[in-house]
Order: sequence, then C-alpha cells, then structure tokens
Amino acid sequence: MTKEEIRQLYEEFSQPGETAGEAFERVTAIIRFLLSEDGCPWDRVQTHESLRKYMIEETYEVIDAINAKDADHLEEELGDFILQAIYHGLLGEREGSFDLTSVLNRVSDKMLFRHPHVFFAENIEKSSKTLDNALVRWENMKQRERSEKTQTQLMSEIPKELPALMRSDKIQKKARDVGFDWDDVKDAFAKVREETDELEEIYDTSDKQHILEEVGDLLFSVVNVARFLDVDPEEALSFTSGKFVRRFGYIEEMARSQGRELTSMTLDEMDRLWEEAKARE
Repeated sequence: MTKEEIRQLYEEFSQPGETAGEAFERVTAIIRFLLSEDGCPWDRVQTHESLRKYMIEETYEVIDAINAKDADHLEEELGDFILQAIYHGLLGEREGSFDLTSVLNRVSDKMLFRHPHVFFAENIEKSSKTLDNALVRWENMKQRERSEKTQTQLMSEIPKELPALMRSDKIQKKARDVGFDWDDVKDAFAKVREETDELEEIYDTSDKQHILEEVGDLLFSVVNVARFLDVDPEEALSFTSGKFVRRFGYIEEMARSQGRELTSMTLDEMDRLWEEAKARE
C-alpha cells in the first residue's frame, strides 16, 4: 500500500462508531487489517495458543475493575477483553474453522434455547419468571445440551486454566449432581482433619511429590467445606489475602515510624504489631 492509502485508511479507522454495531465493525476492520499482509508483523504470526495468556490476563483485569467498582477502568478493560475475543474470531476465520458471525449466532442461539420461560409462549407463566425458577430452567437446559456426555466428561471440560480453587469447586458440584457427596458439612470438616493429619505425617520427608499431593488433598477438602457453607472459596481466599496485606502494611508502617527495618525486628515484635492491626479493624 502507498503512504497515501495508509493515511486514508487511518483516517477511516479513526472515525468512532455512532452505534454499538458500527463500533464493533470499526474494531473488527482494524484487527482484520493488522492481520493482513499490509498489517503488523507481530499480529500476523499470532495463534489461538499464543494469545491464550492475554485472554487470561484480560479476564482478571476485568474482574479487578469490577471489584474496585471503577466504571472507567471497567469500560477500558471490557474493551481489551472484547479485543481478544475478536482476535480469536478472526483467527478462526483465517483458518476456515469458524468466524465472528458463527460465533455470535451460536451464542445467540444458546441464549434463546436456555430461556424457554421467556421466549416460548407455552412456557410463559407468572411463576416461571421468578429468579429461582429461572435458575432451575437455565440448569435444565444446560443439562439437555450435555445429556449425551458422562459426568466425567463434564468434569474434564471444566477449563484447567481456571483458578484451582474455582475449578475444584466446579468439579465437586458435578459430583454432587449425581449424589457423590457428603451427607453433612460435619463429614466435610472431618475430611479436613483427616487430610491435615496425613500431611503432618509426611511433611518433613524428602518425598516432595507426596507432600504436593497431600497439600492438594487438604486444599480440596477445604473447598468442600466452603461449598457446603455456600462460600465461594476463591472469594474467601482473596479476601483473606487482602486482609493480610493490610495488616502487614501496618507492621511496616509502624516499623518505619520507629526508624527500623523489618529485618531488624523480632517475630514477637511483629506479632504484637499484627495484633494491633487486627484490633484496629
């Protein structure tokens, strides 16, 4: 392309869309050009696999913005997330396996299928529009979609890239759906104690693989307790991590106010400050 053609293309791409559809077409056209022979050398060599880490990163950045209740940041991060989805759609188009149109039509069909209580007259009744009924119907329709799959297959399809606590929770719920579960949370607590004992028996050995396995068993059993208590284990651990950082920050601030380095303080001194931080919350 000539310099003049590039300049004209840039001017065209610089025009903001006035509707969501126009804005979607604008960003899609930009990415499609970047993937072309006249586009960017980096973009042209990307694959679904090479872009995978960016999709993961953008997902977490969206979640951070939601947690921070920062609308401006959320707007920006949703744009980055959508950008990744469009990249993958266009890569599918380049490979001939699917395209953005098929991606969007497929999810639209799925939403219609999973909402019979909204879109199909014979299913529309006052009771069907309650939240509980809507959730039950949603799960029923998902099960119909997966009716030919075994429970093990459904577990295996839970993405391995999910945070481990979240993935464990989802796996346990698949087992619960067919009755493979404790009868009472007390049984889940007992399992935590059992796994703790097993870890204590081998923690000071040189068998690192066995130690890894037992730590995993302990964490999995703790997720079981959280599930029984209707607590999101990922959210619970994230909350505690944030609490730890706040309290540790108090210790560091107090040490600085005394003109001291943390490395010069004893554990007892830091523990006393830790208790002060707890008392202030």
